[in-house]
Amino acid sequence: MKQGSSSLIYPAWLVAIVATLGSLYFSEISHFVPCTLCWYQRILMYPLVLILGVASFTQDTKVVRYAFPLSALGILVSGYHILVERIPGFGHGVCSSGVPCSLKYIDWFGFITIPTLAFVAFIMITVMLTLVARRSAGR
Repeated sequence: MKQGSSSLIYPAWLVAIVATLGSLYFSEISHFVPCTLCWYQRILMYPLVLILGVASFTQDTKVVRYAFPLSALGILVSGYHILVERIPGFGHGVCSSGVPCSLKYIDWFGFITIPTLAFVAFIMITVMLTLVARRSAGR
């Protein structure tokens, strides 16, 4: 393992913690009911807290194998969710029961919504994991 190749696992873990606590704040304190796509994003983010946490303490750069697929899928799901929010009729039937996926509980600065926050978190984690993989491979 090259020196510093595991140095970005800890900040990736912190991003996962903040994203998880944020989603719990929105649902448990603000009482925003998660839609179907929000649940999928949670399913992909929550395990990253444990996986990246263990890896950051053990300095295990092989965590990329397990964490990268979750974060990459998270980018796809949250990106799709952003499209559903912003384009009327897009993703018709995705959230056919319960809370509609197009509902914007927050809309900070006219473009920051909950799926946007998740998208940014997944991108940050994915970039950091990519850098960990490259550094540990000796590139």
